[in-house]
Amino acid sequence: MHLRKVIAAVLIPFAAAVLVGLAVLWPGGAPPHERTGVGFDRQTQQATVTRVVEVSCKEAGTSGVPPTGDTSTAEGSSAVQQENGTCKRATIRVDSGKDKGRTFTEIVQPDQSRQLHEGQEVVVAYEPSAPRDLQYSVTDVNRRLPMGLLAGIFALAVVVVGRLRGLMALVALAISFLVLNFFILPAILQGSNPLVVAVVGSSAIMLIALYLCHGLSARTSVAVLGTLISLLLIGILGSLFIGWAALTGNTDDNTGLIHGLYPTIDMSGLLLAGVIIGSLGVLDDVTVTQTSAVWELHEANPSMGWRGLYRAGIRIGRDHIASVVNTLVLAYAGAALPLLLLFSIAQSSVGTVANSELVAEEIVRTLVGSIGLVASVPVTTALAALVVSADRTGGEPAKEASAVPARGGKGGRRRKR
Repeated sequence: MHLRKVIAAVLIPFAAAVLVGLAVLWPGGAPPHERTGVGFDRQTQQATVTRVVEVSCKEAGTSGVPPTGDTSTAEGSSAVQQENGTCKRATIRVDSGKDKGRTFTEIVQPDQSRQLHEGQEVVVAYEPSAPRDLQYSVTDVNRRLPMGLLAGIFALAVVVVGRLRGLMALVALAISFLVLNFFILPAILQGSNPLVVAVVGSSAIMLIALYLCHGLSARTSVAVLGTLISLLLIGILGSLFIGWAALTGNTDDNTGLIHGLYPTIDMSGLLLAGVIIGSLGVLDDVTVTQTSAVWELHEANPSMGWRGLYRAGIRIGRDHIASVVNTLVLAYAGAALPLLLLFSIAQSSVGTVANSELVAEEIVRTLVGSIGLVASVPVTTALAALVVSADRTGGEPAKEASAVPARGGKGGRRRKR
């Protein structure tokens, strides 16, 4: 059977299964819960700092301090106790919600990392059960303008350089966020198996993104199949080693809060789901690049057999592996840099650091994802070489690169070496 038909025979049922999975697991929205007022689980509103005046910290200490300390550092109210220090009293106006126009004051201590300025836009937390004068407190700075501007610059750069492909990539990115926000996250919160949800959601993202950006072609189908095989390997290895290493997935305040609000969520399954989703983006890059490399090699030398195409493609893939694996490790290390600094300050040994669950999770995540990336190179390269070689020979891949001499007669002698 023609190799393209074989690939279609695999991918068409797979796509149908993804559609069925989306329909069966579709949540229809995250389940409601009673807010705890902890961390991200707080009511927040937009506000503006309207006035800032300097006051003595001793005076500020007698008038009370913010109930949450969210504008601050870990020292809390200790700075207020500095009798000779100079604090600031900020007046903040609430700009959204039912209390729009209401003002409140907050003390800014001199050693706080975040200082408030007049005219600054901020985010305030609202606690309805607190006394009226302590219901609001500043929790963060409003960063919507710089973040929106940066996103606009990114989108413009992608479209200017990538043109139509870049535009399609942005559309695929938007669809990925929609799948994540309207399917993956709500479905997990409603109690569906995180691993199953991640597999279905990631598969949908993969199919939409790859075919939308690169077109409905045999080249794209090979990349999809290579990505699918690699994701399967990552899922198997991740499940094995997360269970073997007894990783619970509940290692910080955020995961603890999630487990407290939704105790039915399988946190170790959530960890594995994160490994699969996190690996998908880099896998797409590797499989598409390898497939494109083999196709371009075939265009440059149509007489090259599948063995020659595979050898040439795998040489390109080795360079890709070296750079991508290093990128993946450094990305995880950069995200965990504050944690690594804490271990360094404590002068913990490498073995002690690696054995802690917080770091062990990142090690397993990095190594499992890297194994999947490494495996995707030979798998995708071999599939692509077989498909383009089968097209050249009318249905069966060429057994030897030297079976068809190159133009000018010299290529054949070189391939015999």
